[in-house]
Amino acid sequence: MRVDYRSVFPNAIKAMVGLEEAVHESSLDAELLELVKLRASQLNGCGYCVDMHTKDAKGIGVEDQRLHLVVAWKEAPVYSPRERAALAWCEVLTMLPSSGAPDDVYEQVAGEFSPEEIVALTLAIVAINAWNRFAVGLRSPVGSYVRGDSTGALP
Repeated sequence: MRVDYRSVFPNAIKAMVGLEEAVHESSLDAELLELVKLRASQLNGCGYCVDMHTKDAKGIGVEDQRLHLVVAWKEAPVYSPRERAALAWCEVLTMLPSSGAPDDVYEQVAGEFSPEEIVALTLAIVAINAWNRFAVGLRSPVGSYVRGDSTGALP
């Protein structure tokens, strides 16, 4: 690890945890959130977070097939329209400079989520993209995450 950001600047982690708490207080389903976090982490090349969210998703009962296919979700028939909308929104926000968050993707999201859920989903995507930047930029050790271990719970 380049910098142990958890100990060097704890207020940063406190702020990030606040984002996570807000998302988890929303009505969004935990399985949907794990799929979104996994997809953003794949797009960002964040090995630490891919490992973490795969383990967390399995821990709440997400089927292996759904985890393996999230990288190709557009082709896979195992996702609901709501999950597809969330994954599409995740991709366009994660790839914002090249996507521009197009209206057709927003309309898909708006057709599946309430306005409050859209904000919560957007916040979840903002948060995982920020965690990915901490973990990749500061080199969190890939494979070190242990589910349920509060010392390793953050990238």
